[in-house]
Amino acid sequence: MKKTLLIVLICLAIATIFGYNYIYQDHRDIKTEEANFKLESSAFLVEFEKDAEVAQKKYLNKSIELTGITTEVSISTITLNSIIFCTLNPNQSHQATLNKQTTIKGRFIGYDDLLEEIKLDQTTILNPLLHETPFTVINIFTLVCICAR
Repeated sequence: MKKTLLIVLICLAIATIFGYNYIYQDHRDIKTEEANFKLESSAFLVEFEKDAEVAQKKYLNKSIELTGITTEVSISTITLNSIIFCTLNPNQSHQATLNKQTTIKGRFIGYDDLLEEIKLDQTTILNPLLHETPFTVINIFTLVCICAR
């Protein structure tokens, strides 16, 4: 009797541990995930113009890397090509520049028929465009050293 009770308790404990781990799984980290699709934003938009339902089923909850022109910038969001609305990760430092080509990676969460917007969340800006400033501290130091000769 005691042996049976002990076996039942052990099985119950194991089932509880597996159940807890199943229910409280770790959240996806889109930033470190490999993108399922890598597209230009114009090609992405064409798919939605052709058939929004098919495109939505294809991309829903997938990580997508898009390259497009930043048309709107706010504190926690950016918009590519006036149609792709991206909510940035909370810990993402804002590095997007208006009217510049930007590459982002995020999770596709849906297409809004009413506003005709494509929505992504957990978005990370992949090219911060920091290389656009021609003079960094090292470049200025090198320039001063060369001129001093």
